[in-house]
Amino acid sequence: MSLARFGTFSIVAYERETRTWGIAVQSKFIAVGAVVPVAEAGAGALATQALANTRYGIDGLALLRQGRRAADVVRELTQADPVRDQRQLGVVDAKGEAAAFTGSKCMDWAGHEVGDGFTCQGNILFGPSVVRAMARAYESTGGDLLDRLLAALSAGQREGGDRRGMQSAALLAVRPGGGYGGGSDRWVDVRVDDHPTPIEELKRVFHLYDMTMLNREDPGTLVPISGDVARGLQHDLGVLGYYTGRFTGTWDAASQAAFHRFIGEHNFENRERDDGQVWPSIVQYLRERAAAEVERRSRTAPIVPHALDLGPGAGAPAGGGQSPPPTKKPPRSE
Repeated sequence: MSLARFGTFSIVAYERETRTWGIAVQSKFIAVGAVVPVAEAGAGALATQALANTRYGIDGLALLRQGRRAADVVRELTQADPVRDQRQLGVVDAKGEAAAFTGSKCMDWAGHEVGDGFTCQGNILFGPSVVRAMARAYESTGGDLLDRLLAALSAGQREGGDRRGMQSAALLAVRPGGGYGGGSDRWVDVRVDDHPTPIEELKRVFHLYDMTMLNREDPGTLVPISGDVARGLQHDLGVLGYYTGRFTGTWDAASQAAFHRFIGEHNFENRERDDGQVWPSIVQYLRERAAAEVERRSRTAPIVPHALDLGPGAGAPAGGGQSPPPTKKPPRSE
């Protein structure tokens, strides 16, 4: 039985300032994140694709742990592989040097572009503009490694990406002690295994991961919880059933308790503050959830006009707070 080929484009990169290695990948193949990206903090990162050889990940990391240069790792892995002409490989080593290999029998278009601290590679693509656009986007995008990796992925797709279409995508990044609770190096590990637009879905999932697990938001964007901000939070918490008071714009104990419960139930503890300020991402998330809840109710049950604007703590309008008495039916004749 012949193995399926990966029509894939990926980027492997290293951020020296934070000692972070990362890979972003998209493919018209199920669960690409389970096969292509491999990384270990302090050693390096690699992507194995086309007729992917998973031993490249295992053996490649073993070589990288020894301090071997990326070019040496690529050469040793491919020279020992009798099917290398159908393989594609990108490697970034412990010092950020990059190297890549594209076998002569990889399906067109196939190729790679190596830059300072990164390498982009792909096969079964619309053309060389895919990896070229990825490289330019990575080099020119602001932000940290994650922002640049995702920008490269989007740029590759805009140039046509995998010419068979889209199916799955993944983002993997490692740094020393970067995992949950500091117990591993797996700083980010987000995957979309099957989706019509996997890169956009990957960004959506990563946004939630970022809010829940990371601390990348600029403290300069924090806003005081007062006035319209407090009123908006009270309204949205009320729509979602966390708050039952009026929308006064005063951030009192009841408002704080409702917000605390919301934060806990959504696993956003690392976004909770005790200085009277709130992260814009939380404000936006609450607003979107409340809007979705209003839309859901409008589809599933009749809504009294403007009732949601009044909030669950508001009283019924005068004269309208009681249902009319039931109509008395005449006795049935036997």
